[in-house]
Amino acid sequence: MRASKDPAGSTVVDAGQRSTPPLSWAVVVFWLVVVTLMVAATGIALGRDTRPAPFLVVLPALIAGRGTVRQTTVASVWVTLVIVGSLLDTPLGTAGADAAVVAFTLVFNGLSVARAAQRIRWEGEIARLRSAAAALQRQILRPFPLMTDQLLVHGLYRPVEEDSRVGGDVYEVVSSPYGSRVFIADVQGKGLQAISAAFAVLSAFREAAVAEPTLTAVVDALEEAVLRHNSFAAQTGERERFVTALVLGVDGEREVQAINCGHVAPLLLHKERAEPVLQQEPCVPLGLDALAPEPRTVEWFAFPPDGTLLLCTDGVTEARDPSGAFYPLEERAAAWGDVPPKDVPATLYGDLRRHTAGTPRDDTALLVLRRRGDAGLS
Repeated sequence: MRASKDPAGSTVVDAGQRSTPPLSWAVVVFWLVVVTLMVAATGIALGRDTRPAPFLVVLPALIAGRGTVRQTTVASVWVTLVIVGSLLDTPLGTAGADAAVVAFTLVFNGLSVARAAQRIRWEGEIARLRSAAAALQRQILRPFPLMTDQLLVHGLYRPVEEDSRVGGDVYEVVSSPYGSRVFIADVQGKGLQAISAAFAVLSAFREAAVAEPTLTAVVDALEEAVLRHNSFAAQTGERERFVTALVLGVDGEREVQAINCGHVAPLLLHKERAEPVLQQEPCVPLGLDALAPEPRTVEWFAFPPDGTLLLCTDGVTEARDPSGAFYPLEERAAAWGDVPPKDVPATLYGDLRRHTAGTPRDDTALLVLRRRGDAGLS
């Protein structure tokens, strides 16, 4: 498997990448020889003739699940030769039954080879779909760092790349006449339909962030975009989706505006502490405003000049270790007081990989915000 990284922090996977690592020839040979010897040893130990067909005929099918077509073919030939060889000294009266065993073996082995070829074609199609979706995301999401008059934003984006489960995490930072508008969102579900919904809400934010004077109007525009997308999805037979989102408004004032639509709350990294900055309960996600008892409202919080804001998606907070424990973001972030803001995304992601004992199982999007002109921005 080969991967590279683009400037936006997403992982680029070759179109030929497999969903599962293939078997090595050593493993294939080991199982063929060991199982054959075990069958023979069983017959000797029991003191009777043990036919290998029922035990060996399944080997090619098992190898077809992970091996190449060539490996499955070799296994099929081996099994056929062993079974035919075991029938050479049988009485002539059993020739009809022996012929049926050989015919069954040939048919079953042929199906195993065909299954291996079909699986490899399917994996190739999934890999191409995944690569196309990831490439589309990289074209839409701008690379870091992002900069406005008020903010310098570092970040990281890693799409999950297992089978067709590319997700719908998006982000944006826009300079407007009303200050800087920051957006991070996560669409419910995975796949191309989730990406479609993510791009719809992202496009709406880019337009509304510049045109709308208030943050509530921006969020209203996002709500309408999600409803329009869901209406179209229903007409084409796709299921409706909701979107969790966090929208911030930052200007020259010390305090920042925020509307949290069911998203992960931001953390303020300041003086070797990491604290949630929002005290109110989150509003409903985008697409569900009709179910809310009250309209969405703006919450204000302090963003000191020497502070750092950390925004992320639930691919961080809901990542689990092998025992099932969630990633303790607030606890870990408190130890990053001396880490330069530009290095926080890589530090967090490396720690997240260690926590999950490998690669996280969900999309990961991070934004690290600092006010421009502050010491330690770079």
